[in-house]
Amino acid sequence: MTTGNEAAAHLDLETGDSSAGVDGGGWGSDPDFSDPFDIANTKNASHESLKRWRQAALVLNASRRFRYTLDLKKDEEQEKRRRMIRAHAQVIRAALLFKLAGQRAIVLGTTVAPPSPNGDYEIGLEQLASMNRDHNITALQQYGGVKGLAEMIKTDVETGIYGDENELSRRKSAFGSNTYPVKKGRSFLRFLWEAWQDLTLIILIIAAVASLALGIKTEGLEEGWYDGGSITFAVLLVIFVTATSDYRQSLQFQNLNEEKRNIKLEVIRGGRRDKVSIYEIVVGDVIPLKIGDQVPADGILISGHSLAIDESSMTGESKIVHKDHKSPFLMSGCKVADGAGTMMVTGVGINTEWGLLMASISEDTGEETPLQVRLNGVATFIGIVGLTVAFFVLIILLIRFFTGTSKNPDGSVQFVHGETSVSEIVDGVIHIITAAVTIVVVAVPEGLPLAVTLTLAYSMKKMMADKALVRRLSACETMGSATTICSDKTGTLTLNQMTVVEAYVGKQKMDPPEDGAQLHATISSLLDEGLAQNTSGSVFLSKEGAMEVSGSPTEKAVLQWGVKLGMKFDVVKSESIVLHVSPFNSTKKRGGVAVRGKTGSQVHIHWKGAAEIILASCSQYVDVNGSLQSIEEEKELLKDAINDMASKSLRCVAIAYRTCEIDTVPTDEEQLSQWTLPDEDLVLLAIVGIKDPCRPGVQDAVKLCQHAGVKVRMVTGDNIQTAKAIALECGILAPDADTSEPYVIEGKTFREMTEKEREQIASKISVMARSSPTDKLLLVQTLRKQGEVVAVTGDGTNDAPALHEADIGLSMGIQGTEVAKESSDIIILDDNFASVVKVVRWGRSVYANIQKFIQFQLTVNVAALTINVVAAVSSGDVPLNTVQLLWVNLIMDTLGALALATEPPTDHLMDRTPVGRREPLVTNIMWRNLIIQAVYQISVLLVLNFSGIKILNLTNAGEEHANMVKNTVIFNTFVLCQIFNEVNARKPEELNVFTGVTKNPLFTGIVGSTFILQIIIINFLGKFTSTVRLDFQLWVVCLAISIVSWPLAIAGKFIPVPKTPLAKVFIRPYQSCIAARNGSNST
Repeated sequence: MTTGNEAAAHLDLETGDSSAGVDGGGWGSDPDFSDPFDIANTKNASHESLKRWRQAALVLNASRRFRYTLDLKKDEEQEKRRRMIRAHAQVIRAALLFKLAGQRAIVLGTTVAPPSPNGDYEIGLEQLASMNRDHNITALQQYGGVKGLAEMIKTDVETGIYGDENELSRRKSAFGSNTYPVKKGRSFLRFLWEAWQDLTLIILIIAAVASLALGIKTEGLEEGWYDGGSITFAVLLVIFVTATSDYRQSLQFQNLNEEKRNIKLEVIRGGRRDKVSIYEIVVGDVIPLKIGDQVPADGILISGHSLAIDESSMTGESKIVHKDHKSPFLMSGCKVADGAGTMMVTGVGINTEWGLLMASISEDTGEETPLQVRLNGVATFIGIVGLTVAFFVLIILLIRFFTGTSKNPDGSVQFVHGETSVSEIVDGVIHIITAAVTIVVVAVPEGLPLAVTLTLAYSMKKMMADKALVRRLSACETMGSATTICSDKTGTLTLNQMTVVEAYVGKQKMDPPEDGAQLHATISSLLDEGLAQNTSGSVFLSKEGAMEVSGSPTEKAVLQWGVKLGMKFDVVKSESIVLHVSPFNSTKKRGGVAVRGKTGSQVHIHWKGAAEIILASCSQYVDVNGSLQSIEEEKELLKDAINDMASKSLRCVAIAYRTCEIDTVPTDEEQLSQWTLPDEDLVLLAIVGIKDPCRPGVQDAVKLCQHAGVKVRMVTGDNIQTAKAIALECGILAPDADTSEPYVIEGKTFREMTEKEREQIASKISVMARSSPTDKLLLVQTLRKQGEVVAVTGDGTNDAPALHEADIGLSMGIQGTEVAKESSDIIILDDNFASVVKVVRWGRSVYANIQKFIQFQLTVNVAALTINVVAAVSSGDVPLNTVQLLWVNLIMDTLGALALATEPPTDHLMDRTPVGRREPLVTNIMWRNLIIQAVYQISVLLVLNFSGIKILNLTNAGEEHANMVKNTVIFNTFVLCQIFNEVNARKPEELNVFTGVTKNPLFTGIVGSTFILQIIIINFLGKFTSTVRLDFQLWVVCLAISIVSWPLAIAGKFIPVPKTPLAKVFIRPYQSCIAARNGSNST
């Protein structure tokens, strides 16, 4: 049985970090202490660990604090609902199997009602939906099969619908659109209501109402409403500003969620292949499917080869279902696991099982990030200290009040036994309670964990402009800790603009490579057939009449080469029949097709794939005269040709074929679908070298990563020579680098090592060539065990395990399959490595911005609490009253977070090493800055509190007025100090805190508006804030005291800080607080 501590230790081992504890564990902290806020990676965290930190957190407003965390209850409810809908799908499947069994005994089952016309179409929406829902094969047969149904819905199974605006509109009105009702986001009123749920604000409102009633009773309406009214107004202002900030934040998340759902896919319309949004799919559309695609709507299979569908998203079963004419129904939301095919859409949107499922659940259930959880721990610790201080102040003020040592501003004693009226006593006690509660409002940093969400919302919006779509919030901040990036080559480090630049036919090099006149008719015919039939791409005329090629970049390059050689794509395809397809995948590194000519009885099996793998399977080649020759003597020559092309960073692809007698080919469709194409004794037709140039700027991006302490590794399926050449070109390998094993290694070699051997060499690997997705997964797992924080790029379906396993999975937006995108945390929209580096900068920026906000907020907390406590103990009065502290809280919590959490990233962020996942949130540099500012503010303001009347030369004024002026100067100076210190917080380590200040208009706007509002408060709102107008000289005094914050911050940065984290000092009291909190929650 595993204890909680053993489990925590196991988690640390898994995440590669042996330390533990909230702000940097491992400093002699209590080994028996299990920190609920220490969740290194929330990506796959258990519900139990997520419950633990929620229970341990000190929270004043749960609805607001936990708004952007995973709603555990809702998550469980949604899982139940999914199971219910999946159960429905399973019932359909069972019924379908039963029907099929019956139909084998009876030629046709029960008849189906004839189709009823629907406007321009011969079949109605209900009949289509019923057929899809029940997988009714009898109905499909009665409608005339796929072709008959296509005629009913006026589409062509080859060329699709025409696709003009009018037709799309008619189809949407007849059969619905491919959208489903999405639950509306929270309204602004909901955010107002949630901001109102704060316990301290509720207490303040109750106190304000009591104060209002007493004030009106004792002083009359004209004068008596100010105290209670001003507190009420201040609380309402806090609620309104908080709700506005939260509402704007939620709108950004809504926009990003819409972007995530908007999948682009290929459809055939008017014989052309177009990319359209999933929302634009209509009934009648013909859609090509390949490995990794999501089935975008309900439909029927037109044709397919080895098509296998993963229906687990609908049925909950991980079983792969093969599709053919006996089982042609395709369910929306499922994934293509293998093979290829073409489907005709017969149901969209809410008329599909997937649409019903998506409409019935709210997709966004929230998600916490590791930093958010840690900040909840910090907020809890500070909150407990604040509550203790507030309680201490409350007791002292009550004792002083009832012992007659508290005085009014005019010098009179507040409480005299037997003389002070009950209403005066109640009023006095209310003032004391509101003062203590306000300290709690300021002391408990409710907005601290929410600042993470704020900076993430801002960052995610800006990252869209930098071509990165964040799917999982935690990935954004984890990217700041990334120590290594395992990158694909094709399309990420290279441009993905492939062209054939070298070609060998047989053993003869073609010069130029696209000169078809050099080819013998036999070779030309075989090449044309192999290129046209053994491809997932297509050649067609565009709307403008130009020749266009579609498919993957490699397919496009090979097809374009074929077209230049004189291949007539449509003519060649029409001359033979495809019997069976073995689709290309990244494990086999080759793909094949069996075709039979329409006139002859001979079957040709064409193969295309990695040159050295195909070459190894060849026993003959076709020479320039079209004759077959033995390849054994020429193999070395051809291997040298491949290596020569690879050393020029060319991708080498070989094209080969073999003949097969018709009587050896299975005739039964079921046997044919299981047929393994022969791949030995092949005849080599051609080897082509495809150039894919390095992306401009990729060398600088790699160099920047290396400078920032992030090692870039290239993991590619290309051969080792091509991989080396590209790695040198990109800067992953230095010109003088060692390119022997293990620095440059093949996937197979790495895979065959023992686990211990892999661990010894993993950190040394710079390039892994000929790697399969399994090799990539093994590399990720090994690196993570060694403590690396791993980011991985991937685009294929088989990359999904590695993307899921990595700390940050980065899928490609252009070449990536839907399966890869769903397994990833961030989608790189332009497939560019430079965009990956920008994500690293943003990740570091998130962490840096939070640290800036913590430094600013802790300074305000320490200063405000100390001043009020010392003043309360010594004089029985607090210089900063309720309304003033609420204004300070607004500056500190909401406005401060907005200003500092939205700082854009700077190049300076890439000058430091990656942020350790358990590094202290409050670094020694922050402690130094914080202590200097807090000590200065406390010293100056306490001097003003006790000797202000003398210093400000107010001795001749009346005592009440002198006290009012002194307290106003303290309040004004305190606020101005925070404004100046907010600028200091921008650059905790740099001397020049003004660098780039103009690049953040939000920061300058907030600081400027805070300053203007402070002037308005002092000059015009004295009745509300219990302040008086200050003359010009006193304003100069306030500004002079406050502006010292700037030179003081510069001078402080010359003070060296110790290497041992100061957070070590606070770990014991922190652990005591959290342990006590855990104990109280468990009882």
